[in-house]
Amino acid sequence: MEEEQEIKELNFHLGSFGGVVPILIFVIWAIIASFLGVITTNGLSMGAIIGLIVGMAICKNSGDIYAQAVFEGFTQTIAAVAIVAWFFAGMFSEVLQAGGLVEGLVWIAHITGVEGGLFVAINFLLAAAFASAVGTGYGTVVAFATLMYPAGIIMGAHPVILVASICSGAAFGDNLAPISDTTIVSAATQETDVPGVVKSRFKYAITAAIPTFILYIILGAAPQGAAGVEGTTAIIEEYADPSGLLLLIPFALVLILAFSGFHLLVSLTWGIIVGILVNVLLGLAPLSAIIHFNTQEATISGALVDGLAGYVEYAILILLIVACSHMIRLSGAMEDFREWITAKINGVIMRAELAYWAMVALLNSVITINTAAEVAAAPFVRQIGKDHHIHPYRRANFLDAQTSALGYIYPWSAGLLLAITTIRRLTNEYEFIEPISPAQVTPYVFHGWILLVIFFVAAITGIWRRYEGPNGEELMHPPNKDDDPS
Repeated sequence: MEEEQEIKELNFHLGSFGGVVPILIFVIWAIIASFLGVITTNGLSMGAIIGLIVGMAICKNSGDIYAQAVFEGFTQTIAAVAIVAWFFAGMFSEVLQAGGLVEGLVWIAHITGVEGGLFVAINFLLAAAFASAVGTGYGTVVAFATLMYPAGIIMGAHPVILVASICSGAAFGDNLAPISDTTIVSAATQETDVPGVVKSRFKYAITAAIPTFILYIILGAAPQGAAGVEGTTAIIEEYADPSGLLLLIPFALVLILAFSGFHLLVSLTWGIIVGILVNVLLGLAPLSAIIHFNTQEATISGALVDGLAGYVEYAILILLIVACSHMIRLSGAMEDFREWITAKINGVIMRAELAYWAMVALLNSVITINTAAEVAAAPFVRQIGKDHHIHPYRRANFLDAQTSALGYIYPWSAGLLLAITTIRRLTNEYEFIEPISPAQVTPYVFHGWILLVIFFVAAITGIWRRYEGPNGEELMHPPNKDDDPS
């Protein structure tokens, strides 16, 4: 049996735009569902499937070739990395929750008086630190939505803005972490080094983080404060338990291992193992709460199973989105757009930077997994930037900052949907948690919005712009005098 050749190109009746149709249908479907308040993971998957079916109808190639291209889209490494990270982060956070870390956080927040907006602001800092250490914003969303969200609601945090602060922290870490997939992709695709990229983007990240922290202090409290949760005193008495703070040991271990350079999966695996040992040996949770073989009902349950099961539907959605995105690459739409926009730039550097600012934003609006959007935009940014001698650090920063930000802003973005999915699962465990819609959260992901504005202003004004010299060095002025920086 002959081995099938990888599909390199697809032809559509609408030209290269035909490759955009599947993901465009998904985005329109997601927008409608979001504003109708009926957005669910399976419902969104249906939109992606419809998009792929329409793509098949307008594809000039045979159905067999199109189907093979879809299957190849499913096998993209980007999706696999994200899914495995969610599963491990889900198991880790469920193990900590089973032993009462949420109750421990409620206790320490109560005795220290950290509530309302201050809780939200500190949550943003902690999420940013965690994401910077482990290198995964998605994993941060899973862990903090599971552990910090219930505690924050009890302590008078605004439910919607609390979710947004988690997403903001995740975006910060995705953007800045040396081991983040978005950081690595941005450096590799712009043909430069990770340490230099991280060092050069710190000024952008911290410029966005400071006003974000202040805004969360000001706006983060629930309208009635901690009293906004009915029966708050009784809830605090029920949930506040300092013994759960012992589970900060595996939490800290994950941070230490991640900062020491260990892979995300290695760090989380050790966190899971130590978390189980702390739970069982110190009596925080029985082994049956971690993993339980129920022979009477023929089921396997427990924290580890819940950590996996909570994200299976979401994993299917991501595979479908990546398959839709794969059609864009095979259609040649990106290359056609690059040629068109190059003619419009006409050698003006400000236009060049505005062009790839807009392109990265556009791709993130339709390709909702941030790393996948980054990979799609990278050749465009690299070629336009090289044509105008813009330094690789600068190009990588434009590519990564917007990708990290928009991955948690759009109501249909993977990061925000992941947070909403996690919180909806919590409604079965905590009576005081109510489901929220992603569209409610979008305006309050302050770190993401501020990053977008910073880079838009940077493109127009040229602030912190550096050019690439003959030996790769950073220059204050273009090496080619014919380049127009205005």
